[in-house]
Amino acid sequence: MTQQAGPIEVDEPDDPRLADYTDLTDVALRTAREPAEGLYMAESEKVIRRALAAGHRPRSLLLSHRWLEPMADLVDEVSATGAPVYTGPAAVVDAIAGFRVHRGAIAAMHRPSLPTVPGLLQTLAASGRPARRLVVLEDVVDHTNVGAIVRSCAGLGADAVLVTPRCADPLYRRAVRVSMGTVFQVPWTRTGPWPEDVKTLQAEGFTVAALALKDSVDLDQLAANPPEKLALVLGTEGDGLGAGTTAAADVSVRIPMSGGVDSLNVAAAAAVAMWSLRVPPVSGSA
Repeated sequence: MTQQAGPIEVDEPDDPRLADYTDLTDVALRTAREPAEGLYMAESEKVIRRALAAGHRPRSLLLSHRWLEPMADLVDEVSATGAPVYTGPAAVVDAIAGFRVHRGAIAAMHRPSLPTVPGLLQTLAASGRPARRLVVLEDVVDHTNVGAIVRSCAGLGADAVLVTPRCADPLYRRAVRVSMGTVFQVPWTRTGPWPEDVKTLQAEGFTVAALALKDSVDLDQLAANPPEKLALVLGTEGDGLGAGTTAAADVSVRIPMSGGVDSLNVAAAAAVAMWSLRVPPVSGSA
């Protein structure tokens, strides 16, 4: 691609070239717009660098004057792709975004196409690291929880994350930020119709474990003899998993609790369950 001559100066918040960056604080609008328009937003230098390292293509970069020199190599990297780099006074950049851009920069990125569930599993197998642990998020609607769960998946060794059709967008700005950009390193995709796709996972050889309170076994019991391939399903905040999901799952599992507390926040529950059911590391040769 042709490299841009240099950063493009902007001095009006309503500059039509910056349409990707407007109304960033309107969650309902952005969650509808971004998938439809094939983009997502990466906020902060670290997140933008992780997106680029994962092979995602920038549409443009927006940053204030003060960050041009500290982020000169990032500006050059984005410019080298042919994407425009916009810069202006901090007040103008903040007015465009609708909030104080204190993390330095925001990039509009091309949204990658998502594979089917079998396609994702085939890709992982072809890469030499077949999936043994999946985390499935059923209708989790809070972007903070989605981001936190993805970060736990990255840190605790889940091979991929699946999100149901009504689950919050893992590429929404807040989810990406909370995940610390790990959403770019953990493979993920959306399921097909749910809970019908439970059968897809079972056909791929996964034991489907529903994290639920009713008719369930203790997590310790499942962890004592875990299946080779396990898909752990967590439900929406408040109501938890749907009855159709628990009925279709192979087993229901609960985290043993004390103190009169019956359950944890879904992000905390995901981390506890993933740690307990993690695949043991391969021992070195004697």
